[in-house]
Amino acid sequence: MYTALASNSTNPLIKDSLLGSKILDPEYLFNSLVSILGYIFNAKTLGVFYSVLSVLAIFFIAIIVYTTVRMFEIRKKEHAYLHHEIAEYAHNRALEEEKKQKEGTFKNERWKKVLDYLFSINENDWKLAVIEADSMLFDLLTGLGFKGDNLGDKLKNANINNFRSLNVAWEVHNIRNKIAHEGSSFQLSLHEAKRVIALYESIFMEFGYI
Repeated sequence: MYTALASNSTNPLIKDSLLGSKILDPEYLFNSLVSILGYIFNAKTLGVFYSVLSVLAIFFIAIIVYTTVRMFEIRKKEHAYLHHEIAEYAHNRALEEEKKQKEGTFKNERWKKVLDYLFSINENDWKLAVIEADSMLFDLLTGLGFKGDNLGDKLKNANINNFRSLNVAWEVHNIRNKIAHEGSSFQLSLHEAKRVIALYESIFMEFGYI
């Protein structure tokens, strides 16, 4: 039996079959693999491989360097932009403050005198604030063409159509008359003085007098 099989190994039909093929021979497969790898990784192919790797390494290093440089450039531009925005904001704020200061200057310096009297700690100065404001009202109505020798006469010649604050003007003028006629016996609190001056202010603002 063994002899028969052995003898059959020389049989060309068995030799050419799958069982007799070198594909199933481990030694043949190993030697083939070694040959293939040796062919692939010979000195020439390794040189090409190293060259490709070097090119790729240089390429990626260049990308990293470019990205780093661009990142610093962008940050520099952002810093310059923020610096510009901060400087522009500060400049605009300075212009606004300057504008406010200019607007804060008194169109009529007599009004500053009224306010100085009003914010004094002396009660008599509060009364002087009312008297000075009433004098300003007289000059305003004179400039507007209202007739009369005194403020009372000018108010009598006015009407609600040409002087919308007529009733307010009568109220503050009557308080001024009490101060003038009653003197020190007339009690004027700081709260009341501020209220009266605020009424004068509304009249003056109506005509752009202050």
